[in-house]
Amino acid sequence: MKALGLNPYLPFWETVPDGEPHVFDGRVYIFGSHDKLRGTSFCEDDYVCWSAPADDPGNWRYEGVIYRKMQDPLNGAPYEKELPEIGMPLGTEENPHLLYAPDVTRGPDGRYYLYYALDFVNVVSVAVCDTPAGQYEFLDFVRREDGSIPDVGRWFDPAILSEESGNYLYYGFAPEFKFPGMEDVIFPGSMMVKLADDMHTIISEPKCVANGVDTAKGTAYEEHPFFEASSIRKIGKWYYLVYSSLQGNELCYGMADTPEGPFAYKGVIVSNGDLGYRGNTLAVNYTGNNHGGLEVIGDKVYIFWHRHTHGTAFSRQGCADEVRIAEDGTIPQIEITSCGLNGGPLPAKGTYKSYIACHITEADRKNVGQVVMAGPGEAVPELPEQMPYITEEADEAGEKGLKPYIHNLRSGAAAGFKYFRFDGNESRVRLKLRGTGKAELRLDSPDSGIVIADAEVDSADWENVEADLQAGAGVRLQGVPDQSAACTGESYQSAACTGASDQDTACMGVHALYLCVTDGNIDFAEFEIQSR
Repeated sequence: MKALGLNPYLPFWETVPDGEPHVFDGRVYIFGSHDKLRGTSFCEDDYVCWSAPADDPGNWRYEGVIYRKMQDPLNGAPYEKELPEIGMPLGTEENPHLLYAPDVTRGPDGRYYLYYALDFVNVVSVAVCDTPAGQYEFLDFVRREDGSIPDVGRWFDPAILSEESGNYLYYGFAPEFKFPGMEDVIFPGSMMVKLADDMHTIISEPKCVANGVDTAKGTAYEEHPFFEASSIRKIGKWYYLVYSSLQGNELCYGMADTPEGPFAYKGVIVSNGDLGYRGNTLAVNYTGNNHGGLEVIGDKVYIFWHRHTHGTAFSRQGCADEVRIAEDGTIPQIEITSCGLNGGPLPAKGTYKSYIACHITEADRKNVGQVVMAGPGEAVPELPEQMPYITEEADEAGEKGLKPYIHNLRSGAAAGFKYFRFDGNESRVRLKLRGTGKAELRLDSPDSGIVIADAEVDSADWENVEADLQAGAGVRLQGVPDQSAACTGESYQSAACTGASDQDTACMGVHALYLCVTDGNIDFAEFEIQSR
């Protein structure tokens, strides 16, 4: 039996953001940076890899650590050539430079090449391995044959494409506000250089392929200028450059018919707060930076992105959702869901953990903004009092000895899950709650959705609260989509609730579920939908 595809797609305790998915020989491999659970800075851990069968993308396997930060010569590893000039001290065991977002490709020789940039060093490094998820070994730095590195753009967030026409490396960082000493530096946007077949020697001059804030005025990129997170794919006849815009929460894209671009700006693919989706101006989740890539898995195309936990920017988790590519190659913005890689809605039966929520808001939606973060060496500020967030606590019976849950759901807060397919036989719900308060389980909307169950808890310990799904509260949907439909609201437009159903029928069709707190302050760990 295939595993359910859920968001996040890796276990709750794994924090691999900046995900670059690649299918090699029938398996999906995810390469990304590596945060710490309850981290206090970005990318504190070494690179790990996970993989899953392309025909069962909910069944992930841990491949282990594939590369360590101390393997880079800029952190003190042995190196016989002259090191590039980085304008700062080399890293040490006590104070290493950290591994930021990577990418991987299979090179012309059949080996696998890992590209990455250490924090703040303005150099891209390359490691190599004979297998996608084996132990990578440092190869060299990306530079010209004479050892120099072009001083154009910031060598950051590399993306790599290797095909018959050549090897193309994309990089770049284009902030609106410059760091001290960089006030007069121009950061054009996403840059591209070609590499020789040794996979590290630059053989072309840098070329701007997507405009950043310094060059975007008067172009299609002006409203969503390139900021960071270059990612490159070829799908069909089109090349897609995915990137994070200055808005931070969104992944945008450009298209070209050649890997050398330039890439014509086309729009937003996903926002980790659903901002802009169907005109949304209020976030459905607390937002933060975003990074990810497109990948064809089986007969579907997915965008990989990341979300934030613990109320901060530093414990990010990988998520994915299906996209639909139009005949002209464009990609309409999709919504974030709980059933990312499932290929359709989740069955409305069995037990689900609350951390798969794709909607977490406090009472005043205008205050659902960015997560908390801090600069290097700074203490992470206190979280806002009203902010609910995903976290975990010690639990001997839990996976890795931990229990994940949503904390601090105060009156007016909501936790939402998209989507579930109901067959009409659902009869009861069990909620694992803690705290003192009242809540309602609603369909389709946290504000105007039909209430199908009520719950009340008054306990300092976790308590199972059960309730009947209220008779007559269900609605029958019109135009219930095929089981193979993508798990996005776009797919269910024809399945909107009519509100004019037979009051004796059970709830059927595809619905979102929301736990809405009406009074008090509740922690929420899991729910179970029970059938007759």
